[in-house]
Amino acid sequence: MTPHLHQLFPDLAGAVPHIALGASPTPVRRLSALDTTGAELWVKDDSVFGSGGWGGNKVRKLEWLLPDALRLGRRTIVTVGGLGTNWGLATALYGREHGLKTVLALVDQPVDDHVRSQLERLRASGAELHFTHTKARTILAAPVILARNFSGRRPPYLLPAGGSSPVGALGYVEAALELAAQIRAGELPEPSHIVTAVGSGGTVAGLSLGMRLAGLPTRVVGVVVNDTLRLDEPSLTRLADRTARLLRDRGGKLPENVSPTGNLDIVTDWIGPGYGHPTPEATTAQTLSAELEHLNLEPVYTAKAMAAVLDMSAHGRFGRGPIVFLNTNGPR
Repeated sequence: MTPHLHQLFPDLAGAVPHIALGASPTPVRRLSALDTTGAELWVKDDSVFGSGGWGGNKVRKLEWLLPDALRLGRRTIVTVGGLGTNWGLATALYGREHGLKTVLALVDQPVDDHVRSQLERLRASGAELHFTHTKARTILAAPVILARNFSGRRPPYLLPAGGSSPVGALGYVEAALELAAQIRAGELPEPSHIVTAVGSGGTVAGLSLGMRLAGLPTRVVGVVVNDTLRLDEPSLTRLADRTARLLRDRGGKLPENVSPTGNLDIVTDWIGPGYGHPTPEATTAQTLSAELEHLNLEPVYTAKAMAAVLDMSAHGRFGRGPIVFLNTNGPR
């Protein structure tokens, strides 16, 4: 299927290549057992996205990042993440399928059973792992890691944490256009808000721009779960703006009155002690979601975002809604 972005802007098909890595659209459904005290609540379940060894929102980004790396003739992707990085694992698995080596710099995070299992998957993925421990040591090690991974005179394809570059954000520009098509098809009502976790920012930046391109007034609410990166509204708005500029630079005839700003809200009350640390509210949200709606969340990202949804909805922060919760979890 031709991506919605290419349907909307046909001139981008050659300049912004795409590789299908999952089946779309991802399903939407009402979470009626969870919305009894607030606004009408729906889920768009991106946990099922991805046809390879991992799923979720990272795979949507890779649909645009991998072909961009190949377009530039790169052979290696260098990126960074926590010890339990979903992003790094997805990059290693899908990159390997397309002939790309992945090199990961791994920063410490609290180690629990989830992180231990993820480390085992990372070691089995074929990625080259560098345990750099801290952000500062990662920055110091980066020149050496990059120098060792040149292919002839071509440098590796360097990506920020979570793949949250302007190209990576296209994954959720596409997802927003996909959601708009589902609304037009009558699969769900037009939401007043769409809520998701913010770990590196590319998902909410892409949604922010994509909602504008789709002509939807829906507000994007990002629940920050990572305190190691700058993830405030100005920085994420700049990422959305850079994504719009990339599309224009590559030939996309975006309407001049389309701005990626003004529809993004960032909340920071749900991180708890820090990135990767569990919170009681997230544990409760995870249990309720599983028991009442058979919706599987994890403690680092999606359970904290759902805790925010339930509390904010109960306190009238979304009005009458409807709300869409974007589930970005993607285990296999």
